Amino acid sequence: MEFKFTAEHEALRKEVRDFLAGALPNRGTGPVRPTSQENWEEQLAFNKQLAKKGWIAPAWPKEYGGLGWSHINQMIFSEELSYAGAPDGGRVFNVGMIGPTLIVHGTPEQKAEHLPRITNAEVIWCQGYSEPGAGSDLASLQTRAVRDGDDYVVNGQKIWTTGAHHADWCFLLVRTDPDAPKHKGISFLLVDMKTPGITVRPLVNMAGYHEFNEVFFEDVRVPVRNRVGEENRGWYVAMTLLDFERSNVASIAANQRQLELLMQLWRERRTGEAYRDVLRHRLADLWVANETGRLLAYRIAWMQEAGRIPNYEASVIKVFATELAQRITNFGVNLFGPAGALEPDSKYAVANGVFEKGHLVNVAPTIYSGSSEIQRNIIAQRGLGLPRD
Repeated sequence: MEFKFTAEHEALRKEVRDFLAGALPNRGTGPVRPTSQENWEEQLAFNKQLAKKGWIAPAWPKEYGGLGWSHINQMIFSEELSYAGAPDGGRVFNVGMIGPTLIVHGTPEQKAEHLPRITNAEVIWCQGYSEPGAGSDLASLQTRAVRDGDDYVVNGQKIWTTGAHHADWCFLLVRTDPDAPKHKGISFLLVDMKTPGITVRPLVNMAGYHEFNEVFFEDVRVPVRNRVGEENRGWYVAMTLLDFERSNVASIAANQRQLELLMQLWRERRTGEAYRDVLRHRLADLWVANETGRLLAYRIAWMQEAGRIPNYEASVIKVFATELAQRITNFGVNLFGPAGALEPDSKYAVANGVFEKGHLVNVAPTIYSGSSEIQRNIIAQRGLGLPRD
């Protein structure tokens, strides 16, 4: 592994930094929620700026509207966006999920209809996977789709649907054969969120953000042409893993931003002088841990650049980065005493409540996209070769 970047890589990093300095001149230090109601128009405007530079999906092949960037270039890009606090604006679902899935499994008509609208920042997608009784065991899903001529009629409920209140389209897993083994009776549909029969209800998380939703489908008609892949083989479509960047370097970059803010505020406020040496050592431990995470993240991109497929390695960095984020914000809340736990609307809140909000927000990443428990099972079985039982 090479522990330095090429001149071309550093030139790209500078180009991205210069762009972000102009595009986000007033970006604060608080956590940016990708699908919150707050500043949503600003997020969409930022997406448009990215689209003008061809930077919505730069790692996609050129024939699909990308720039054909390498994994290393994509990682540098993601790292700089996260460090700058750039808003996501729904790109994680557009670029990291449905776009690559359509590139692999979509029909020519589906690609022509949807991919340009993603790279031009014209559409927002959400993911209809989890249900009240189907989370980590996703194949237990019960939302039903019955064929009726040229349509499927969909009935059921999805939950924890990030960004459904903003989304134009949803990629949806439904059960089309209730008698088949649970992994083999599922189909993958593309659903226009303006279709009659769809109801979106907000789920406000404990940080006070409206990010999640529950979505109800009542006799929703979806054209059969909107099915991706074969009927009853949607599980294999859904499990397509074509993420161009699985390094979780964005989490590490966000952690870096938080640590730098912590150190700045601590110097300014002179908090905890009686325990200064202890606190210095704890901060140093967090800093070293984050640098370790950065190397783990770089390793993933390096593996992909070499044509290798990260498996348990991606689980290692996912657990490490998300749990470290909790440790950092927990330290921040406690470092500043009662003021560290105040909400942003209090005049005594530290840095507009960034650590208090971050402490609450950082619970979710250790649960969604595969909980830490699931990731540890992957590490144990695929990485360490331990038996299932």
